[in-house]
Amino acid sequence: MPKRKPETDQEFYTKELHYLIPQLDTEGLIFLVEQARIHLYNMHVTELEQSDESVSSKSPAGKKAEGRKAVNENSFSIDGAESGSSYYIHYGNDDIMFSRFEMIRLVKIANSPGTDLEIRERLYNWFDRERRDAFAVLPISGKADVSLKILAGMIKKTLKLRK
Repeated sequence: MPKRKPETDQEFYTKELHYLIPQLDTEGLIFLVEQARIHLYNMHVTELEQSDESVSSKSPAGKKAEGRKAVNENSFSIDGAESGSSYYIHYGNDDIMFSRFEMIRLVKIANSPGTDLEIRERLYNWFDRERRDAFAVLPISGKADVSLKILAGMIKKTLKLRK
């Protein structure tokens, strides 16, 4: 009898998911897809960070390492549909759509009282709770990420709440 090659972890978990997926409801599938997108984004960020580190360790001091674009105030833009029913946050070549009500909530958070770090944390918590799919598009790696500060500033500058 020929010897079977031992399964890798990836093969084992692929089979496990293949077995479990037909048993899940739509909500469970949506959750798995969101988690997969977040994990893929995080893997990509880690890969870019490692790439940046290897390039910067080889480049002369004072030269900016090539690779991932630095996030700055020009990295984000926001615009709305003519109907006012949806808004888009653009980052690089990607964008993500938000409903009017979601954008109102983001504007309220960005304009809420508190320190810069408190506002970043509130924005992160909202994305984590309400729109995890945004992590796959927007360069947000954690509650203290400078991208959240820049995004909050862009939201404040672009959109105002009517009283």
